[in-house]
Amino acid sequence: MATFDDEGYLIRPEDWTPTLAIEVAERLGLTLTDDHWFVIHFMRDYQAGHQVTPDARHAMRHLEQRWPGQGRQKMFELFPYGYVAQACRVAGMKRPRAWSTG
Repeated sequence: MATFDDEGYLIRPEDWTPTLAIEVAERLGLTLTDDHWFVIHFMRDYQAGHQVTPDARHAMRHLEQRWPGQGRQKMFELFPYGYVAQACRVAGMKRPRAWSTG
């Protein structure tokens, strides 16, 4: 069973599942599309490989693969309340201690 901290971040990222992501997204007012999953899978893979939540700038660079020159804009379209506030919660990341918005 997944547990969250007081701010809504998953305490143990290994408890994350796609079903949990959908539930969290719905609580945050998001309906996940293929574009959201493109970012979420990148974040999960990055975290697994580096043992740290990826900076927003890394996720924006990843978005540039699909939308050249529009990574930052696309990030805010997908997660209008912000990378940390929405994307990190949906992707099951711990709350980043410090982060870059790009």
